[in-house]
Amino acid sequence: MQVTFTDEAIKQLEPKLAENNERFLKIKYDTEGCGCVMSGVTALWLVEEQDQDDVNIETNYVPLVVEKTKMVFLDDQLTISYNESAKSFMLKSPSQILNPRLSLVVK
Repeated sequence: MQVTFTDEAIKQLEPKLAENNERFLKIKYDTEGCGCVMSGVTALWLVEEQDQDDVNIETNYVPLVVEKTKMVFLDDQLTISYNESAKSFMLKSPSQILNPRLSLVVK
């Protein structure tokens, strides 16, 4: 899996990562309340520790953590950008937008 952060996304992430420098940045495929694993929603989480099935992914910015069992729901090439008008991050691949309003949550 290859993940690229845009310059604008990096600019928006830097203050949050500086405040939470002991945490890991994770792409979370959240299925809580969805009723079905196929209906999950992606989010960026800043977590204190990695889960046992987490995999580290190198990026052009900081390493990301992804649940190994949820990687099947993500494309091989991902871009995390920032939409200034929506004031939110976006997760996309060359073929689709996975989440146009990707939230950043400190857990």
